[in-house]
Amino acid sequence: MLFKLKSGEPFVFAGLWDAWQKPDGQTLRTYTIVTTDPNETLASVHNRMPVMLSDSNALEWLSGSKIARALSLLRPFPAELMDGYDVSKMVNSPLNDSPECIAPG
Repeated sequence: MLFKLKSGEPFVFAGLWDAWQKPDGQTLRTYTIVTTDPNETLASVHNRMPVMLSDSNALEWLSGSKIARALSLLRPFPAELMDGYDVSKMVNSPLNDSPECIAPG
C-alpha cells in the first residue's frame, strides 16, 4: 500500500532518538517512529499509524516544547488530507527499483 498527502507534499513523522553507552563502551544510537490510533484512511489496514506532523507541528515537536504540548501533537493525521491505494506486487522484490513499484496495482 502507498499512503500520501493529497497535496503531494512531503510530510514528517514524529520520532524519538537516544544515544547511550553499552557495557562494552560502544555508543548505541537508537530511533523510533511514534505511533497513534489510525485515521479512517489507514484503519482498514492496521490498528496503528505513524504520527504525521504538519510543518508547524513538526517545528513544535522539534523545539523541545513542554511535555503536555508535545503529547497533544500525538494524534491521527486528518484522513481527508490523505490518499491510499494498493501498489504493484513488484514492490515485494528488492530487485525492483523503479517508479512502477508504487503504481496502482
